[in-house]
Amino acid sequence: MAVKRRRTSAFDVAAVAARASRDARGAPAELLDGYLDVLAAISVSGHRIGEDQKRLRHDIGGRAAGMGVALRDLIDLYLTATWLAWPSLPGVGEATGPEGFKAVGEAVFRAADATVVELAEGYEQAQRWSVRQEESFRREFVDDLLDGRNLGHLAERAERYGLRLAASHVVAVVSSPEPFIDGGGVARQVEAALHHRLGSRDVLVTTKDSLLVCVVPETLAGAADEFVRQVGVAVAPGTGWRAGVGRAQSGPGGAVRSFEQARNAVETAGLLGLPGQVHKAVDLLVYQVLLRDSAALAELVSAVLDPLRTARSGARPLLDTLSAYFASGRVATATARELTVGVRTVTYRLHRVKALTGYSVDDPEQAFALQVAVLGAKLTGWPSLPGTGKEGAPRRPAASLPVRAPARQDGSTPRRLEDP
Repeated sequence: MAVKRRRTSAFDVAAVAARASRDARGAPAELLDGYLDVLAAISVSGHRIGEDQKRLRHDIGGRAAGMGVALRDLIDLYLTATWLAWPSLPGVGEATGPEGFKAVGEAVFRAADATVVELAEGYEQAQRWSVRQEESFRREFVDDLLDGRNLGHLAERAERYGLRLAASHVVAVVSSPEPFIDGGGVARQVEAALHHRLGSRDVLVTTKDSLLVCVVPETLAGAADEFVRQVGVAVAPGTGWRAGVGRAQSGPGGAVRSFEQARNAVETAGLLGLPGQVHKAVDLLVYQVLLRDSAALAELVSAVLDPLRTARSGARPLLDTLSAYFASGRVATATARELTVGVRTVTYRLHRVKALTGYSVDDPEQAFALQVAVLGAKLTGWPSLPGTGKEGAPRRPAASLPVRAPARQDGSTPRRLEDP
């Protein structure tokens, strides 16, 4: 150690470190942490930098990242210190002839190169860990927000992501056959476009259960509509995506309520095959009323539509005809065009429905019962068994109460007839 002190006393280590710090835009001189002494020793010995020094520089790179020092400034600090110290290194002073200087230069700059590599790797590793940790925190926050967990601690965490949960928020979701992934290209593109166009950071774009989700304050006019528009730009045409928009809800639990409404709007629109790509929860409240008592709905569907199973071709053609008929405003010609069949076929099928079930589309009360039953069939998947594509009896909850089919106007009950 006495030899090292004698050789490094040829230059002022503290002065070199201070000047290197100034030239590196104020990167702390303490990050050098003995580097100049190492250079001085290597300039004499010609040895490579040791493993202990590599680990130290790797750790310093991570420490610099945590301190917020830019990587370019950290590297500048070390390289500036290297060339400032070079003329005063003991090995340079003792070198004789070109070969001597060459040997010292190779040893010193080889050490500098290895040092910079370790600094960069340590810095990048710390950055990756920090990003993963931030992603983990964000994912945990999103799950708590949209699942309604830990509501008492959400408000303080929400500020980190630009949300003020005491205010009212609207949640919009997008579903697609191609699931959305957290941090994926579509999510990043839509989020960047929203921040740019709205001029606000109070917008959270994320994913949940393969859905693309956007949480926006109610006061940010048009934000949900802009989100949907940007999805249309980012997603390839023809992918069959649908969007649902929940109602504005306030408080820490408001986001989860609006999210559930938006998700239900998308699912309901898909089940019913509703036209358009954007569906607002406020426009689908009638369907939510139907779904609220799923047991009663399933009983209604069974009581009204079960006789259609006895038709020669099964219930599906008759059910599709009823669906198209009601969707067209009860116009037989429009129904025929939708189904690509003749008007006489439509008329015949409607008569068969009346003959099998006792319900006529010409009677307002009976037509209403039929229409509600048809909607219920779509919402419950009747008459297909889940996963089979085959007709079968709908699953009925054990605790459900029977729903009696409305009687005909003459007081008789519907009877089942076979197709001729």
